[in-house]
Amino acid sequence: MVTPTRDVEVGAAPADSQGLHRTLDWKGAFWIASGVPALVLISIGGMGATAGKLAFVVWAISVVMGLIQSYSYAEIAGLFANKSGGAAVYGAAAWLRYSKLIAPLSVWCNWFAWTPVLSLGCAVAAGYILNAVAPLPNFTAESPQVVAWLQDATHAAAIAGKTGAEAANVAITALTADATPVIRSFKLLDFSFFGLAKIEVGATFFIGAALMLAAFAIQHRGILGTARIQMWIGLLVIVPMLIVGIVPFLTGNVEYSNFTPLVPPNGAWDNAGWTYFLGALFIAGWSSYAFETAVCYTREFKNPAVDTKKAIIAAGLLCVVVYSLVAASFQGHLGLEGMTQPGIVDGTGVAAAMGDMVGGNNAIVVHLLEMMMILALVLAIMMAMAGSSRTLYQGGVDGWLPKYLGHVNEHGAPTRAMWTDLVFNLGLLTFAASDATAYYLILSISNVGYMIFIFLNLQSTWIHRIDSPNIKRPYRAPNWLVGFNAFLGFVNLALMGAGAKVWGNPNALWYGLIFAALIIPVFLYRHYVQDGGKFPAHMLEDLDLKSQDLGERRAGFLPYLTLILAAGVVLSSHYYFQLPPAP
Repeated sequence: MVTPTRDVEVGAAPADSQGLHRTLDWKGAFWIASGVPALVLISIGGMGATAGKLAFVVWAISVVMGLIQSYSYAEIAGLFANKSGGAAVYGAAAWLRYSKLIAPLSVWCNWFAWTPVLSLGCAVAAGYILNAVAPLPNFTAESPQVVAWLQDATHAAAIAGKTGAEAANVAITALTADATPVIRSFKLLDFSFFGLAKIEVGATFFIGAALMLAAFAIQHRGILGTARIQMWIGLLVIVPMLIVGIVPFLTGNVEYSNFTPLVPPNGAWDNAGWTYFLGALFIAGWSSYAFETAVCYTREFKNPAVDTKKAIIAAGLLCVVVYSLVAASFQGHLGLEGMTQPGIVDGTGVAAAMGDMVGGNNAIVVHLLEMMMILALVLAIMMAMAGSSRTLYQGGVDGWLPKYLGHVNEHGAPTRAMWTDLVFNLGLLTFAASDATAYYLILSISNVGYMIFIFLNLQSTWIHRIDSPNIKRPYRAPNWLVGFNAFLGFVNLALMGAGAKVWGNPNALWYGLIFAALIIPVFLYRHYVQDGGKFPAHMLEDLDLKSQDLGERRAGFLPYLTLILAAGVVLSSHYYFQLPPAP
């Protein structure tokens, strides 16, 4: 692992007229990755419900873990100046010597971890837009309409024998149903999908689909234009988020009793309590590790040797600050009861909560923050499409995924991969638009893939060190950090085994593993049907290898032993940690 590297220049990679265009610097990648801080707002309510008063601790631990892991990603990204698609693609190359199936698994898991940001972000953004153009009526027991309804003799039978409070609730329900705008109750399709989730195609779906198409149109003109738009949107999002994270502490709007006692929501550090805590860390990683998307654009960097490390470390430091501050201020102001309100859990009430935190619930401030939330979600949607489509693109170029994905348009945008992302997420949107349960089930299944990808890539750093010791590394992580990150890979698998069951469905782990296994027929079709059992000649050119001669397996049995231990960690964690019995 400490063999000296040979002196080969891999700094400013040459431009070419084929494929993706080298137009981006590290600041552009940083602004594309600036959509990551907005992800904390997507799951902050669900985190409160699962972690209780430990929520702010969970976010802080998770984002620091993500920053530490990013140093390994920065090293392996530097090995591949001519590849796009992110850490999954760079890590897959390390595993290829040891298994043709493990390598594409890394790419596949990274894609299906990232791509749901499109559907989930669009579902929440559509909720905000609906609230703005067709708000739900708000009646209370004292509302004149409720009083008049109760006094109407035609309603006497409906409230006969009920208490005053019960009768008022009946009136509120009836009046709300009558006054709800038609657009909110409109549904083209509405049915159960094998009992797993509800399929719903209504106003939320169509608004979300329009947002996806808008993101596609912006990115159709290439990565440089996307980065410029992301920069302006990012400034309009990050600055308000920093204000929300800092101002409540300065104005006294934080109640410090909301942080203690530091126990899980069941009140004890028993098996169930640890299960909740590990489940919270599991889902937090989906958001807080996500700035690794900054290395998705290595093939589009003007100077990948320098830009790669700068982009991921800068994005990581931003996330550490924003996640820690925003999570703490939310919890300190709202408390556990406020964080578990339906509007916070499903995301549509987050802007109103922020308005109360910094503006005393001033209507103008709330509306401005609602606009910020929509922009934040658009930022996350664009970031997800940019990153996940490039993972699909590079998979198509390198022989992991079907050939049609390895196409770019005249602007250097991977449009066929973008269309694939779009169509897949339109299907997911029918789930995500239905209810919060389906939303978190999608999140949990996708995060199973994310944790598999993270594990494989944190191990790939030391595998690359052993198998390709003489390749020039523009950035070389300290040896102790490479080893520590390999250990964190196992920690993430333990979180997955214990925590997937906490979100949406007790079988989410198995659903995620089944979805991960779908890469097997996809890869076999590409490799043996489309490519005749041979990889494209250019696939491992950065490692000075010919794609049919993958080099010596210097790591020997170690990668296989690592996989055996990984399976043991997942199964042990899954069966040992259990939720409390349902009441």
